[in-house]
Amino acid sequence: MDDVSLVDWTHFERSRAELGPGFIRILGYYREDGEKSVAQIEQAMREHNTIALVIPAHTLKGESRQFGAEPLAEIAEKIENVARSCIETHRFPDELIPDVVALRKMFQRTLELFDQATNPLLTRAAPGGFGRKVANQDFGRI
Repeated sequence: MDDVSLVDWTHFERSRAELGPGFIRILGYYREDGEKSVAQIEQAMREHNTIALVIPAHTLKGESRQFGAEPLAEIAEKIENVARSCIETHRFPDELIPDVVALRKMFQRTLELFDQATNPLLTRAAPGGFGRKVANQDFGRI
């Protein structure tokens, strides 16, 4: 999935405007909670604990949607729904392994995109360094 489709920037900016000065703090909570949720989902898969998949996937789904990270929310929703179904049928959702593997990478890339959108130092820094290179160094010298 390309970076452009990872975040609905219109939704992201709407959330930023609605949350106002608290936006960065709440985005920080998303980072912390999301990291915990992803780790809990990975741990549940390693332990073959279907029940332990549901709550962190549900949490990640809702919080991701708040910031416009719809593809991440969709994977979390799939994990949640398949896990709930598997609880009812008393089986482990092995078919979720590729989704759980993709989850961390997508979460990390989404956070990188959020950082680029919210950190003025990242958005202003040129690829070669900070600031602009002055082309005419000899101007005004005799």
